[in-house]
Amino acid sequence: MIVLAGCGSGPGDGDLLQRVKAAGVIRVAQTQANPPWNFLENGKPAGYDVDVANELARRMGIAKVEFVASNFQSFIAGVQAGRFDAVVSGQTITDERKKQVDFSRPYEVNGISIFVASASGIAGVADLRGKKIAVTAGTTQAAFAKKTIPDADIKTYDNATLGLTEVGRGRADAALCSRFQGAFLAQKNGLAVKPAGPLLESEVNGISFAKGSTAFKQAVDKALGDMISDGTLATISRKWLGGLDMAEELGKV
Repeated sequence: MIVLAGCGSGPGDGDLLQRVKAAGVIRVAQTQANPPWNFLENGKPAGYDVDVANELARRMGIAKVEFVASNFQSFIAGVQAGRFDAVVSGQTITDERKKQVDFSRPYEVNGISIFVASASGIAGVADLRGKKIAVTAGTTQAAFAKKTIPDADIKTYDNATLGLTEVGRGRADAALCSRFQGAFLAQKNGLAVKPAGPLLESEVNGISFAKGSTAFKQAVDKALGDMISDGTLATISRKWLGGLDMAEELGKV
């Protein structure tokens, strides 16, 4: 497993940028099950996060991106242990997470929606009390449900597709996930689910990596800034997010 340049190196041994450049590869963790952000298409990584990671590596002078399958519950521990070098997978920037890893400047914004069966009478978060709610394990949506919805029967799944499928089959009353993601998955998989009510909250997402990686953070932030200013990020987002200009959305936060 190629993680670092040099035998026995760990996340704290020198700056991350120097090490991944020397190795010629950066290992990027993603769920690979979170479309349209990142997923497998014909067995290969695809989506907004994948295109962003590849473009960042190119601009930072890193020859290759090696995508590693992981999940939200394991992202922080994996960064800390050096199992991968960075996470480009829609991680929300939170104060708690910033105690454990460093984050880039925001590269995407997202919002939580309630998804329900087409015939459901649920119109907003007030209607979710005591209901069976599907969430993806380890996500901020899961934390939101536990904190905000009294008496909810919260069911966790490995990815949003499974949770939305449970709603479509009547085995859960609602699912909480990204509005972009839920709409994409519903259309792709022919699920009889739809968003209900307004966004519950907005999320600002960043790229995470080992704490103290100063030069790496500076390089990532510069590359992201250049991608925003020269239109590259807008082009990537329009490709995957139904015409949404992510650079414009980032300008609002």
